[in-house]
Amino acid sequence: MTNPQNGSQRVTQRRIAELAGVSQSTVSLVLNGKADALSRIPAETRERVLRVIKEAEYVADPAARRLAGVGNRLIGVFTYEPAFPSASLDFYAALLTGIESEAEQLGYDLLLFTSAPVSGGRRSLFHESNRLRLADGCLLLGQEMDGSELERLVESGFPFVAIGRRDAAGVPYVAADYVTGTAELVARSWELGHRRVALLHLDSTGESVLDRRAGLVDELARRGTEPVLLRASDGHDLDADWAALRDSGATVLFVEAPAHALAISRLAEAEGLQIPRDLSIIALADPSRGTEIGPDFTRLSPPRTQLGSEALALLGRILDPRTEVPADELRITLPCAITDGATLAAPRTETTR
Repeated sequence: MTNPQNGSQRVTQRRIAELAGVSQSTVSLVLNGKADALSRIPAETRERVLRVIKEAEYVADPAARRLAGVGNRLIGVFTYEPAFPSASLDFYAALLTGIESEAEQLGYDLLLFTSAPVSGGRRSLFHESNRLRLADGCLLLGQEMDGSELERLVESGFPFVAIGRRDAAGVPYVAADYVTGTAELVARSWELGHRRVALLHLDSTGESVLDRRAGLVDELARRGTEPVLLRASDGHDLDADWAALRDSGATVLFVEAPAHALAISRLAEAEGLQIPRDLSIIALADPSRGTEIGPDFTRLSPPRTQLGSEALALLGRILDPRTEVPADELRITLPCAITDGATLAAPRTETTR
């Protein structure tokens, strides 16, 4: 058989039909691969069409396959914040590692959506160049997600899974249990004798930020007390943050962002304090690999790689027409590990200060 390709001319279904000596509808049925349709086509005809498709190096239009209700084995990945700046690279790298590994296991290709315009540091899911439906389903990543967009996506019936707990109704997600992990670190601090506890958290209303704060506040309330300071920070004026923390008289500081924890530890040391002899510091996430070498922080270690793999596994179950995922399995919470670093110790007594 002569090569069906003609220079750079795109091979169409009509051309495949001509070369195979069948109707265009037969080619379409073979491409769609639905069992009930294929049963009506003789095996010899199906093999002939597939042979021509292979020799012609035909690639089906993914948008057309989606419209026909046929999957492309493509999973979209949408990040609300840019994924590759150094400030966010470590956070996304672990998630994407888990996603890629599971995609390979399930036989999916990944499609990273990057065309959404960035406004105020965040992307919008729905915009005029939206290409979500090129994919069979999508994973959503981001510290903050627009609740109205999530509700719109739920109403549309488009398959997706969010990474991180989401308050919007009907949103399937895989999340880290920041509440329990933070509460356990508060309990450990309490057992060592700390009663003056402060929290420096991100200036955000994202669920992960709220969950860490709730874990700390609720655990202290259970013990009949409250934080001596709760302070939001965007990291732009850490000198002021440190001044407020120092003036609070806290003996242990919980700091959400590891980079902020490192900066605070440097400011404390510059004033002659020793960590943790004079001040304990606990980070509520793992530090980035590229950050300045600093203390081995006692810290919360979210299972980011597992979050990525579990999210794709859940989306794979949602996409599988042979299964129906029970409602109570559409929201998965994974425990956070605690890393015993070198920055938590018993507070010094007033007589030894």
